[in-house]
Amino acid sequence: MIYKESETVELKKSTSELKEAIISIVSILNKHKAGKIYFGIKDNGSVLGQDVTSNTIRSVTKTISENIEPKIYPIVSKIEIESKACIVVEFEGTDVPYFAYGRAYMRVGDEDRQLSQKAIKELILKQEEGNNRWEEKESDISFEDIDEETLKKFIEKGKKKGRISFEYTNVKDILRKLNLLTKEEKIKNAGYVLFAKAPKLQLRVAIFATKEKTTFLDMQDYTGNIFNLIDNGEQYISKNIRWSANFNTGKFEREDIPEVPIRAIREILCNSFCHRLWSEPYDNNIAIYKDRIEICNPGHFTMEATPEDYIYGDEPSRPRNPLIAQIIYLSGEIEKWGSGIKNVYKKCSEKNLKVKFEDRKTAFFVVIYRKNLSELEEDTKEDLTLKLKEECR
Repeated sequence: MIYKESETVELKKSTSELKEAIISIVSILNKHKAGKIYFGIKDNGSVLGQDVTSNTIRSVTKTISENIEPKIYPIVSKIEIESKACIVVEFEGTDVPYFAYGRAYMRVGDEDRQLSQKAIKELILKQEEGNNRWEEKESDISFEDIDEETLKKFIEKGKKKGRISFEYTNVKDILRKLNLLTKEEKIKNAGYVLFAKAPKLQLRVAIFATKEKTTFLDMQDYTGNIFNLIDNGEQYISKNIRWSANFNTGKFEREDIPEVPIRAIREILCNSFCHRLWSEPYDNNIAIYKDRIEICNPGHFTMEATPEDYIYGDEPSRPRNPLIAQIIYLSGEIEKWGSGIKNVYKKCSEKNLKVKFEDRKTAFFVVIYRKNLSELEEDTKEDLTLKLKEECR
């Protein structure tokens, strides 16, 4: 058997690394609630072995018990690997968050990352919710409160994308098929925010005169369901950014090009509703500054990974609201497997635009930095030059 580290397995060359092993135990428990630690094996899988006595076993058990809160009761055993004595620690626990030496950690790949206070708070909320997520709870609206036109459009979009196979029949039947009804046939909160005629859901938008949040040029509040607000947000940004003309289209008419990719904007808006924390009494918002556009949603980035893990890696999707995310996916607005950040980053990079994903104290922000006028003019000149070269051939 080849031993290697993973999200649930940690290798230590000896019990001299017991403190680091305890941190790994907590890290694994907070993410997977069970795992194993091996002593006597290097992190590359090479088996070294170590001295193992009954005192060694007792010492490891006692040290783990004394330095992890809430307490766990691991199984610590001596095993033979490649004819060498090693120790395996098997542990499990569901009372997250766990703390090692007063600090909480989370397993990411084979690394242990210390959690911030806000991440610990989110972990507690996640644990308290369990299977009883906000989106799954019963709302107080009736079937008459559902915007049937939005529901019909959703079904048509999903069919065109090949993600929905059934025809529209009636509100109750469709909500049932979409898993938006409870066992008692009541509309879930997810159905409320996705399809209600007049939900208490807002998108706050504003334009600022400078790079600072000081002088307002415009401020508005949009009210509606998630699909309405995605449209409102896209339209507001489209109307309040610069556009340049591209004549190098091979057609007689010019093509108007936005300074930021609109498809990326829409993807950010969709994800901001998939991942927002509905227990927070704040609104999603958009702020347009002289040098940047900021799109914000209440809630923080997943504790298990960083934006860079999604941009450069293949992390699986971990939506905070999987039911809402599933419905938006069926509409064709997003992809399912955590590709949103990567797509946004790629679309902005293709336009030579800097984009940042920032988990601030109050919320999660996506920031797209705008080009200045001289850069936009230069882009237009390049388009004209290309057009002239084509005509001369």
